[in-house]
Amino acid sequence: MASKLLPRASRWLRPTSIPQYRSFSVAPQRLSDALMVHRNKPENNPSVPFKFSEQNLKVVDEILKRYPSQYKKAAVMPLLDLGQRQHGFTSISVMNEVARMLEMPPMRVYEVATFYTMYNREPVGKYFVQICTTTPCQLGGCGSDAIVKAINEHLGITPGHTTEDGIFTYVEVECLGACVNAPMVQINDEYYEDLTPESIKSLLTALKESATTGAKEPAPGPKSGRNTCENSAGLTSLHEVPEWTPEQFMRKDGVFDGEAKQ
Repeated sequence: MASKLLPRASRWLRPTSIPQYRSFSVAPQRLSDALMVHRNKPENNPSVPFKFSEQNLKVVDEILKRYPSQYKKAAVMPLLDLGQRQHGFTSISVMNEVARMLEMPPMRVYEVATFYTMYNREPVGKYFVQICTTTPCQLGGCGSDAIVKAINEHLGITPGHTTEDGIFTYVEVECLGACVNAPMVQINDEYYEDLTPESIKSLLTALKESATTGAKEPAPGPKSGRNTCENSAGLTSLHEVPEWTPEQFMRKDGVFDGEAKQ
């Protein structure tokens, strides 16, 4: 009797082919290693020499003085930034030199350079344009979508690309912390804010003239005429310096100078 039941029971013991999990996303997977894997290129491979300049070696010494000698590996981020500023981007040779100077395994330096997006591991243009498209910039002023469209039209490229003349590299980024001056862009180390389609085109034209003719670069800051992030309608409070004495702000509950009255 038992032998007759085994074939039927074995059917229930067979592993099912139905997956026992549910995907968190219905979007197709993008299996890409582009952000983490180095691919040798003529301008970016270990055989391309890199050494810090004499001037930057003095900066390196100043940076290393901030850390105990046994913790000098903590200087990896500022040294990578310094190498990027000198070389133009954080190449594999820059990473290897930083690893040598800090006596770190190169892989530890690669991990840092691939984690933080501020390190450009491919060459970028003279002006690195980062357009913020996070919600405040989408809602503020004319909206970042209008700025993106204006940049696309003016430079003839879309985010993630470099112009043929090598002057501009253009990318989209998340919040840059200047929401009150939205929409805005960061170009190299400077913020240009309160933008309109017309003002961003004028700004890019002026920067190109600076790169090609040596003209003075436009001043950073709001392009609306206001000072930093002050009210665009002008000062609405603190018109006068208030008159006060320290006694006005002293506690009356028996606590003086931070200590309880004995």
